[in-house]
Amino acid sequence: MKLRVGIIYGGRSGEHEVSVVSAASIFKHLDRSRFQPVPIRIDKDGRWVLGAKEPTAISAGDVQDSGPAGTLQVTEPTAAIGGGIDVVFPVLHGPYGEDGTVQGLLELANVPYVGAGVLGSALGMDKAISKIVFAAHGLPIVPYVTVTAREWETMSKEVTFRVGTLGYPVFVKPANLGSSVGISRVTSDSDLSDAIRAALDYDRKIVIEAGVPNAREIECAVLGNDAPEASLPGEIVVTHADGFYSYDAKYLDPNGATPQIPADLTPEMIDRVRRLSVEAFRALDLSGMARVDFFLDGRDGALYLNEVNTIPGFTAISMYPKMWEATGVSYPELLSRLLTLAIERHTQKQQLRTSRT
Repeated sequence: MKLRVGIIYGGRSGEHEVSVVSAASIFKHLDRSRFQPVPIRIDKDGRWVLGAKEPTAISAGDVQDSGPAGTLQVTEPTAAIGGGIDVVFPVLHGPYGEDGTVQGLLELANVPYVGAGVLGSALGMDKAISKIVFAAHGLPIVPYVTVTAREWETMSKEVTFRVGTLGYPVFVKPANLGSSVGISRVTSDSDLSDAIRAALDYDRKIVIEAGVPNAREIECAVLGNDAPEASLPGEIVVTHADGFYSYDAKYLDPNGATPQIPADLTPEMIDRVRRLSVEAFRALDLSGMARVDFFLDGRDGALYLNEVNTIPGFTAISMYPKMWEATGVSYPELLSRLLTLAIERHTQKQQLRTSRT
C-alpha cells in the first residue's frame, strides 16, 4: 500500500512564497508508486487547509498558491494531520515551521515527520543560540554580536560601537529567519541604522556578523539520523548587484547566482567541509536532513561555519537536492530516503518507555 504523505507548506513567516515553491517541487518529484501526497496548506494568517490543490510555482516571484475552491478549512491543526496520514513532510521555512513549533505539534499528535525534532529545529533556527552551541563544540565561526530590539531602542550608540569593533563590512540578519530575508550588507556606521531596523521588522533579535574578505559561499548537504552522511560540497558564485547571496539573488534574479557543484576545492578542503558539516549536524542534535553553510576566506583559506538550515530549500534550483544529485542520490530517491528516515526515527521513539511500570 502507498504511504500517505502529508506535505505541509506555506506558513505564517516571511518565507511563505519560498515554501510554496519548495512544496511544488516535492510534489513533482515524489515517487507516486510508493507515496500518495496529501497537500496541507497553512495560510499567511495561520489557517490550515486540508485537501488543497497541489501547489505550482515557477519561482518565489511567481507563486500560484492553492486556491480556496474545493478545500476544507481546518480550525484544529491536529485534524489536518490526522485522518490516515502515515508520515508528514514539513516544507515550512522560517518561524512557525522550521523553529520547532510544528515539530512539537507533530510530536503531540504522535505522527512521524521528516527532519529535525523540536530541540534541533529550535537551535538551528536561532542564529544567535546556534553560534553559542557551535563555539562550545569548537567549530569555527566569525566574530558577531547579538542585538535585541530593546537594546537598539535604548542604547543605539553602544550597539553601534560594538558593531564597529567587528570591522566593516558587516552583515545584519534577523536571528530567526532564512532565505536571506531581511539581510543587509553594511559598509559604514551611516548605513547601520537602516539595516538594523529592516532586520527588526522580521524579528525582535538580530545577529550582526563580521564580513569575511573575498568570501566564497560553500554549502554541504547532510542526510541521516544517528549515522549522518555529507554530500559533495557546492559553491554559490554570486553575480547579483547586491554583492552577496541575497533573497533577490536566490529567488528573483535568474542570473543572480550560479551554483557550482561540486565546488572547486582541494580534496583536503572537501574532506574538511564534509567533516565539519557532520559535526555541526550532531552538535545541534539534528536528524533527517540539513544544509550546512560556510564562508571560505579568499585570502588565507580559513573556513568558517555560517549556519545550519534544518529545512533547506527544495526548489528546482535549491542546493540541497542538487548536491545530493551530484553525490549520486537522485531527487526522487532523496525524498524516499528522507521519508524512510522519518519512519525509522519514529519507530525507535515508540520503543522507549513512557512509564516505570
